[in-house]
This record gives sequence, C-alpha cells and structure tokens, in this order.
Amino acid sequence: MVGLWLALGFVLLQRGLELIWAQRNYRWAQARGAREYGQAHYPLFFLLHIGWLVGWLLEGLARNQPSPIWGFWLGLFLLAQVLRYWAIATLGPYWNTRILVVPGGRRIREGPYRYLRHPNYLAVSLELLALPLVFNAWATALLASLANAWLLLRVRIPAEEEALRAYEEAPSETPAGSSPADKRSRRQGP
Repeated sequence: MVGLWLALGFVLLQRGLELIWAQRNYRWAQARGAREYGQAHYPLFFLLHIGWLVGWLLEGLARNQPSPIWGFWLGLFLLAQVLRYWAIATLGPYWNTRILVVPGGRRIREGPYRYLRHPNYLAVSLELLALPLVFNAWATALLASLANAWLLLRVRIPAEEEALRAYEEAPSETPAGSSPADKRSRRQGP
C-alpha cells in the first residue's frame, strides 16, 4: 500500500515543520513576555499523536486494503488541512502548539475565528478521524478520536479558557484605557 507510506511521510513532514514553526513562534512570544499555561498536559498530546500515527500505520498494514469509501475520507482529511492552515495563517505568530498568552496581544477575530471559537481543534479532530479511515483503520480512528475529545474538552480547552480569563483579570498587564477583550491573544494547538 504505497498510499499508506506516502500518507505517513506527508504527516511526519507536516508535523516536523509545524514543530519548527511553533518553536519559532514560541521564541517570538517569549520575547514579548508571554506566559505559558497547561505545560503539564502538553506531553499527552505528543503521546496521542504518536499513538495515532503508529496505530493507523500498523492497523492499515494489517488490514492491507483501503476503505471502500477511501476517497470520501481522504477528501475530509484534505478539507481538515485547509481549515487547519487557514486557522494557522490567521493566527500568524500567535499560533503555537502550546498555550501562550502574550501581554498586549490582540484577540484574533478574523478568518475561521469569525465562525468558530476553536477551528484548529476541529480540524485536528477531523484529521485524527479521517486519515485512519482512508486505510480502514477504524479502531485507531475511534480510539484516537475519543482520546482527543477527552483531552480537548476536559483538559486543553479549559486550560486555554482559564489562561485567557486570567489575562483579562490581570489589570497590571492591560495598558491603561484599553479593553482586555481586545488585547488578549488567541492560540490553537496541535
């Protein structure tokens, strides 16, 4: 299954470049006094994504045939990539795989953020589901989707919302005469 190996290479290259990009943005944010939140749960996302990669690779190899509707799942995966990179491009230097709040940063309300509060998380959720299903790796799609939903809804998004609330409530970090809601930064993770 050449497609399986091509997909693996694509995802590994993509994730590697994104980690480099995130590190560059991390240095940019740190130089502006960013505060990081949720460091304790950050490794859980690495474990999830590594498990997801290994899972659909092994399950895809074991099943040795793509899904009968692999084109649908591939289309959904590609659509998720469009949404993800639209979100990343909209966030610009604020995008990161970590939760960072930059003092004096602006709240992003353009691009997909006009319509969705967490478009990057939706895109990642779709890709965690869709790509394994291209290769008939339904067990990996199910387990990764459930783990991701739990991490996002119970851990990551609450930590991100708490970070934004803490920043809004910190009067010393908000320049006089400005609105905290207009001065907070948004970031979306893995």
